[in-house]
Amino acid sequence: MNIAAASVTRRMVVVLGLLTAVLLLALYLGLGAGSTGGGFGAVLRSLAGSGEDKLLHDIIWRLRLPRVLLAALLGATLSLGGLVFQALLRNPLAEPYILGVSGGSAIGAIIGILMGLARFPGVWLSAFAGSLATLGVLFLMAPGRSFVRANTLLLSGVMVNAFCAAVIMFLVSMAQDSRLHNIIFWLMGDLAAATNAKVGGLALTVIPCFVLIFMRSHAMNLLALGSDMAHSMGVNIRRTTALLLAVTSLMVSATVSYCGLVGFVGLVMPHMLRLILGPDHRVLAPACILGGAAFMVVCDVLARTLPSQGEMPVGVVSAMIGAPLFIYLLRKSNNG
Repeated sequence: MNIAAASVTRRMVVVLGLLTAVLLLALYLGLGAGSTGGGFGAVLRSLAGSGEDKLLHDIIWRLRLPRVLLAALLGATLSLGGLVFQALLRNPLAEPYILGVSGGSAIGAIIGILMGLARFPGVWLSAFAGSLATLGVLFLMAPGRSFVRANTLLLSGVMVNAFCAAVIMFLVSMAQDSRLHNIIFWLMGDLAAATNAKVGGLALTVIPCFVLIFMRSHAMNLLALGSDMAHSMGVNIRRTTALLLAVTSLMVSATVSYCGLVGFVGLVMPHMLRLILGPDHRVLAPACILGGAAFMVVCDVLARTLPSQGEMPVGVVSAMIGAPLFIYLLRKSNNG
């Protein structure tokens, strides 16, 4: 047992070291990308406090740094949420949207926006209430032990998500013209309004969720083997499932309220990392946090630099990259 634990620890150190280097590189690219000149060397000097360009210094610390940190938290949350749902459903197609949790959060956030609850924690609380309402509907649709069955969760989630999409379109169509554009842009993923306060608020919400999920990573290993196996190994299936769903809903609703709807991160990153690193969630959980963060920062860089004027929603870029990549990974895993 000690040898196995030491082996897992060594793998975790190596994997996390490599992914941390990738994330730092992505953050560096995110800080240096933009229309303002200076180059990447000037970025390093500005971060070290020795830069002479005050304008560039203000742009990096007040605009770019909060934005790349918000993108990193968003990617880490969605990637880890996808890992949790894939473990619970034992299905590589699962992600934070599959149960309608993100759709319910979006409904709650839109209602909060239309009610004028723009300041923290108004929209976040309404988004979390929407995600909890979605989970409540799922509990009512699948009472008893059937709630933990993969097919029941998957089919119920697809149905609820379709209903949430219809409600979202209804609310958008009822919004006033002055609010319509902002809501639609926000629904596609918007990081342009990132501030240090938003980064701090989101970090205080999602980082404790990261810790709780990592603490249950061994239970996810057993749940991924099947309900009967997990039950025989002493896992309280219903309690563990409810805890993981509630924690994931909390952090996903927080990202939706801050950043809008962003797809495919929770679908692609856990699947790709599982193919590379294997099925051990003790390694996959922190790997998804770092890998998802790096992926979203790169997507945000592309969203800012690809258009000749302005920028595009980051959710558009993540979908354009994530959908073909996931199809390739899925075919590769099936052929292998």
